[in-house]
Amino acid sequence: MAQHELIMPKMGESIMEATILNWVKNVGDQVDVDDTIVEIATDKVDSEVPSPVSGTITKLFFEINDTVEIGKVIALIATEGEAPAPAAASESNGQTVNAPKNEAKEPAVIPQTSQVATSPKDSPAPQAIAEGTRFYSPLVKSIAQQENIPMAELETIKGSGAKGRVTKKDILAYVQNRGNKQVVEKTAASLPTVSKPTIATSGSDEIIEMDRMRKLIADHMVMSKQTSPHVTSFIEVDVTDIVNWRNKVKGPFQEKHQQKITFTPIFIEAVAKAIGDFPMINISVDGNNIIVKKNINIGMATALPSGNLIVPVIKNADQLNLVGLTKQVNGLANQARNNKLKPSDIQEGTFTITNVGTFGNVMGTPIINQPQVAILAVGAIRKKPAVVETEYGDLIAVRQLMFMSLSYDHRVVDGALGGSFLKRVGDYLEAFDPNRTI
Repeated sequence: MAQHELIMPKMGESIMEATILNWVKNVGDQVDVDDTIVEIATDKVDSEVPSPVSGTITKLFFEINDTVEIGKVIALIATEGEAPAPAAASESNGQTVNAPKNEAKEPAVIPQTSQVATSPKDSPAPQAIAEGTRFYSPLVKSIAQQENIPMAELETIKGSGAKGRVTKKDILAYVQNRGNKQVVEKTAASLPTVSKPTIATSGSDEIIEMDRMRKLIADHMVMSKQTSPHVTSFIEVDVTDIVNWRNKVKGPFQEKHQQKITFTPIFIEAVAKAIGDFPMINISVDGNNIIVKKNINIGMATALPSGNLIVPVIKNADQLNLVGLTKQVNGLANQARNNKLKPSDIQEGTFTITNVGTFGNVMGTPIINQPQVAILAVGAIRKKPAVVETEYGDLIAVRQLMFMSLSYDHRVVDGALGGSFLKRVGDYLEAFDPNRTI
């Protein structure tokens, strides 16, 4: 029986590497088809890699916290009928591992802590790169060599990957915005040095290290504020008809569709309609180019039990009816809370909604989810006295009111577009049909 090679799977179009979080199975363990062998993490989401065959784990090529490029062999599985043969032992995952019977057919594996072999055309670059203080993948090194980026300059690029590693996306973005080196150096030299503030601690203070996801969120938020000049507009919306309609139909809706109806699908429906009216909200910026997205993929910020946030994406939201949106919202929210999201579930978003009202907040100023250019925050719905226009004149009545805020990238979205889009979302919500059937 041949050995089966378990490779690092492709986790998404823009993801080139993943970090090993935990080996669920070790050398000598029996596995069945679809048994989880290893837990991995990308810059986007944590995932599990299942076994495609039944057999015995014979070798693990990487250790916990190693970052591995997609397509590389990470383990060998001997299928049923083939047992691992005694051979020279090697260290993997902190334990002694017997090499498989057919040593000649094993792929050559180079530990990440050693020098990485490259093709002849890349041979000059690794020596220069190897002197750096960070690990760089062969792909990043190759791009650096092609763009004549020296080691000193490469070391200044902020990495968004695991442990601050520079990814393909990071270096391509740097190349895109790279200006004249002399001008950059002159500007940098003229800037004052900013030191981190000194924080005093006492014996009663507790120091908690950020987990991996919190570090990624922190880096992403800082990057967004540095990339986009944020402007936020606010409106107040009367959602009385929506509240009354939901109270009336939530029981029959769940009985008919086996789904709980919340306000989120209704908000997403209104946003998708408004994006159709104002497509220049549904864009991204690439250097001096504006990319207008044809698909309307709406992300919804979701709180995890850990307190962190993740943004699953509803693809082609404008093509779904309210029932379809409800199923998508509930399904993605449940997967997020149970850490079952796939990398594809959080990719390709073109616009994001965050519900700060969930925490009792009446409004917020959200940070744009790059590379998008706008994000909508909906606040808590509260009963308030309001002026209502009737055929008999203006009256004071108790209404269900909600604040909405839109943060947008002022490089490409001006106040007229941002304000008009936000008003259109509010108009769609206030025009909701209270007699709508389910």
